[in-house]
Amino acid sequence: MATRHRHHTSPRRQVLHVHPLTDYYHRWRGLNISQGDLPYHVELLSDLSPEEYVVNETDKDSSLHGRDERGFLARNMVAVIVAVVVLLVVAIVLVVHHRPANSAAGGPGGPGGPGGPGGPGGRGGQNNAVAVSVATVTSGDIQIRIPAIGTVTTLANVTVRTQISGVLQKILFTEGQLVHQGDVIAQIDPRPYQAALQTAKGNLKRDQALLADARLDLTRYEGLVKEDSIAVQTLDTQRALVDQYIGTTESDEGAVKTAEVNLLYTSIAAPATGRVGIRQVDQGNYVTPGDTNGIVVINQLQPISVIFNIPEDNVGGLMKMVHQSGAMKVEAYDRANALKLADGALSSVDNEIDTTTGTVKLRAQFDNADGSLFPNQFVNVLLLQQLLKDQLIMPNAAVRRGAPNGVVSTFVYLVNADRTVTVRPVTLGVVDGERVAVAAGLAAGDVVVTEGGDRLRDGATVLLPSAAGSPAAAAPAGHKPPGPPGANGQHKHSRNAPPSAQ
Repeated sequence: MATRHRHHTSPRRQVLHVHPLTDYYHRWRGLNISQGDLPYHVELLSDLSPEEYVVNETDKDSSLHGRDERGFLARNMVAVIVAVVVLLVVAIVLVVHHRPANSAAGGPGGPGGPGGPGGPGGRGGQNNAVAVSVATVTSGDIQIRIPAIGTVTTLANVTVRTQISGVLQKILFTEGQLVHQGDVIAQIDPRPYQAALQTAKGNLKRDQALLADARLDLTRYEGLVKEDSIAVQTLDTQRALVDQYIGTTESDEGAVKTAEVNLLYTSIAAPATGRVGIRQVDQGNYVTPGDTNGIVVINQLQPISVIFNIPEDNVGGLMKMVHQSGAMKVEAYDRANALKLADGALSSVDNEIDTTTGTVKLRAQFDNADGSLFPNQFVNVLLLQQLLKDQLIMPNAAVRRGAPNGVVSTFVYLVNADRTVTVRPVTLGVVDGERVAVAAGLAAGDVVVTEGGDRLRDGATVLLPSAAGSPAAAAPAGHKPPGPPGANGQHKHSRNAPPSAQ
């Protein structure tokens, strides 16, 4: 079919006649290009049939097509750059993500080879094993201990006070010094009491002389009465006078002893063996028996005691053990319950239960030869109640609590011979620090996981500490380590093979 081209030229731009059904017309309308943007003038040919339209548009629309592409790139340059960057990032992530998965899925080589399933680089090999710490269940003795919180108390806490009034003449101790009972630690001015003693002794001698004279007169009066020389009344009066002098003499003897004791009190002696504290009064002060703080405080440190409380539920078993074995061992630990301070023995049990706290008070005594226990110190106490023999024992760290089989229980991860683990429910017994007795569920010699159990599940493969540096040791029991390249159907290794297999 013939086509017609009608071109009308103008001095400035070319006139292009386009039928409304042509592809050029629709592209022009879709781009919303105005007449002023075109390099030529477009006129519609309404008298043309649908078949009579311009088919040779290559030269006419080249300018418009180039302008269209340049405008699109200019308007969407940022979007294009962002799209390219996103595609690059996605490609990098995919490459990094799939590289270890491909090497773990098996490298070159046949089944059972270094790169195949079961080999060092395949599924179930060392790369998927979980590193754990283990312990062996043993048979031994375990101690039943009752934990408690206690306070160190002294067996003797003495506030030294003067028993007489006077000037404190000397202080004969150093603060913090260890003194023994009877040591003189202070001196009060003795002169007033020496004078008082001398006066009492003088009064005693005078009254003793009067008593002796009265007794001589009584003897004479008794002879005269027999001769009927004097009245009986005179004899009776003399007898009363003798008794009066006897009483006065005895009173004087008491005064002498009182003066002697007061003089003795001028030298203040330590009433107990222990360590003296900070002095409460200085030398030169006038002291009296009514002073509240006294002169100094002495605490007995050897031996020393610890007072602690235990729940009333343990009283029955405790008293049974006291009656059977006598003294029970007690251990004292520091505030952090990490350092053992001293060993002692239970010395006494209180005679009633405190209804407020539901506890009973106990006292334990310690030799404290090294002075590790100090008065009013806070300590943790362990009362050793009973020793159980021939018990299955494992570390407390191996015990886990949960519902692996749908039932909440205590269980352990038991290490099998093929280096896999099995969930094994256990029944626990006595807990002794970091050890626990197993009543049921395990046997002596069983190996249990103590660390790393949070990443395990039933049937998981584990890497034992002794096999951490050896790929062959990480393989299940009964599996041989991979041989040299080419052996047992192995193919040549690629660069993705494990270093130990190359």
